[in-house]
Amino acid sequence: MTKEKIAILVDSGTDTPQEVVDNAPIFMVPLRIIFKDKELLDRVEVSSDNIFPLLKEELPKTSLPDGEMITKVFDEIKAQGFTHVIFITISSGLSGTFNALRVLAEDYHDLTFYGIDTKNIGIAAGFSVILAADLVQQGKSFEEVIAGVEACLTKTKVFFNVDTLEYLQRGGRIGLVASLLGSALKLKPIISCNEDGIYYTVAKIRGLNKSFDKTIQIINDMIHEHKRFNLAVAHADAMENAIKMKKRLKETFPKVENIYFGPISPALSVHTGPNTLGVAVQILD
Repeated sequence: MTKEKIAILVDSGTDTPQEVVDNAPIFMVPLRIIFKDKELLDRVEVSSDNIFPLLKEELPKTSLPDGEMITKVFDEIKAQGFTHVIFITISSGLSGTFNALRVLAEDYHDLTFYGIDTKNIGIAAGFSVILAADLVQQGKSFEEVIAGVEACLTKTKVFFNVDTLEYLQRGGRIGLVASLLGSALKLKPIISCNEDGIYYTVAKIRGLNKSFDKTIQIINDMIHEHKRFNLAVAHADAMENAIKMKKRLKETFPKVENIYFGPISPALSVHTGPNTLGVAVQILD
């Protein structure tokens, strides 16, 4: 019997930390950012640092990875001798990437594929990638890796503190958050993904600092008596607040196994806008 060699395929919207990508059998297909007459590859040709000046000129559009690029990555996976592929994507409710990968995979009969639609976005989807990479590196089987990741899907959430709903509205990703539009109360929404992988409003808080306090409370309620969990802080042009939040998480949850920290991908930043702070939790037990 041929030994399994497992590859993990992800899209750039999962916000998987680069150090994880570099040290595991992870292949990434970039989402596309369309700005004026140019097409930029997310996390390849545009970074989290240089996306925000573009937003001031004109709101870019985003699109799923190009089919030709996906097949090139499939070919590379095959050329490197992998036999099994687990592809993990952001929510199919927010992107067509999952379905594109599923359809194109049907042409590769000598690779065994399994797709995981995280119904999540950003680093919350990235948590599934991190866990899959860890299980692969432990030598777990294809089925064991899949089972391990899927067991944590409903115990993984991200909460975005968004400064304005303007970008979600203009980008057509407003989802179930639309009820807040036009509010004169200066409410700061905390946004997450529901069980269908669609944005919804978790809470409406007046003032950014109170919004951060509420986020901590929500995470505390989620963790409750769980003993094993990871946290993450991701930001879009909000470094100062992100550093403060990481410090608060360390102080509030001293038993956390890991706290990941990094930028929100450019493609996601197009829809959230600047000054967005995301806090994610992954319960492992």
